[in-house]
Amino acid sequence: EQIASFFLGCGHLITVTVPEKFVNVTNGESALLQCTFVTTVQNTSGIIIQWSFVAKTSIMPQQVCRLALLCLMLPHGHTPSVYYSQAGEDIISKPYEGRLKAPTYPTTSNASITISNMQVSDAGAYTCEVHNFPDVNGKTEATIIVNILEGPSMPFCAVHGNVESGHLVTLTCHSERGSPTPTYTWIRVDQDKTKTPVMGNTDLCSFSFFSDPTIGSLYFRNISQFEFGEYRCSASNAVGSATCTVELNHDGAIAGAVIGALLGAVLIILIVWYMTHSMKKQKNKAAKATEMQ
Repeated sequence: EQIASFFLGCGHLITVTVPEKFVNVTNGESALLQCTFVTTVQNTSGIIIQWSFVAKTSIMPQQVCRLALLCLMLPHGHTPSVYYSQAGEDIISKPYEGRLKAPTYPTTSNASITISNMQVSDAGAYTCEVHNFPDVNGKTEATIIVNILEGPSMPFCAVHGNVESGHLVTLTCHSERGSPTPTYTWIRVDQDKTKTPVMGNTDLCSFSFFSDPTIGSLYFRNISQFEFGEYRCSASNAVGSATCTVELNHDGAIAGAVIGALLGAVLIILIVWYMTHSMKKQKNKAAKATEMQ
């Protein structure tokens, strides 16, 4: 009878499934992580439900245990627990207290949880694991990949290079945050507020300017006064967009031209004065020599 019971116990199987293996959540909103299971054991009073987490930005599992004992309770090779329930007793890890809605107990098929106020740091892999002794074999776990979507942060615009005709000038635009990674577009705002898209060429050698939408740079290979003006950069992704503005003006070019002209005029005056002074000295020397004779 013991041998029969042993083989009968091995025959019990449990199946854990997740209807969505990838979940996208906007930053600050709630995430429903759905997990269901099928067990061959009718009695679910001792069922164990556990959710664990590995951060997207971390190689090592993120430590989210509230109690050291809870970490020791985890099966070998598993990450610390986000949520742990056994026989109706729930333990919610500290980072999720007040944010996590546990499954309704008792349950026969639902192990889903809801986490509110999702942040970028919450992106990663969430694993749902269910055991119901002696129904402990089969597919006992399933994983959901959670991506946190975030609109671009306010970008920073800047001008690099010598803003004078004939020089290489670069406009840069960058957002520190944003998921998916933002792409960048430039428009020129004329004095009458007309907005003209700056189309992105791809060959710096063949065109007077080109832009790279992946890094937000706009290059002017041989800038002229026709390119001077106000430029606006838009960083955008699936969630939203943000803009910054930079002034590409000829103040530097005019100042350089004026200073150059002034220096040239001063130099000419000095040369004329030197030549006149030298000629006068030579004439005075010649006059004195004549008088001595």
